[in-house]
Amino acid sequence: MRMLHLGLRVTDLERSLAFYTAVGYAKVGHVPETGFGSLTLLQLPGDPFVSLELVHDPARPVADTGAVNHLVVQVGDLGTTVADLAGRGIAAEPPTDHGEGMATSWLTDPDGYRIELVQWPPGHPEGMTAADFA
Repeated sequence: MRMLHLGLRVTDLERSLAFYTAVGYAKVGHVPETGFGSLTLLQLPGDPFVSLELVHDPARPVADTGAVNHLVVQVGDLGTTVADLAGRGIAAEPPTDHGEGMATSWLTDPDGYRIELVQWPPGHPEGMTAADFA
């Protein structure tokens, strides 16, 4: 088993799509009508799979983002990423250095969802593993 993607309800599809493409996602598909609303499928560069689905129904705007604590996106160089985002009009918090090459920063999407940007230390696996807690 593996998690495939997260479906995230958004209030304004165009605004959210502009935000997430500025972050680095690419739109790879769209399903116009489902029981949930329209679905826009997004993929990060270098990732072979869709990881985020924007779910939009104008009759069901986002009223509470509290059920989702945060999304996490791995980046190669956090300082460069934060600077690139600023150039695209997206404000991220200054990076926090956690030592040994690990750093994080936070930003907020148009609906209020929090996104953590993570730079892993050199040699770290592509994702979080049990070894991170040993």
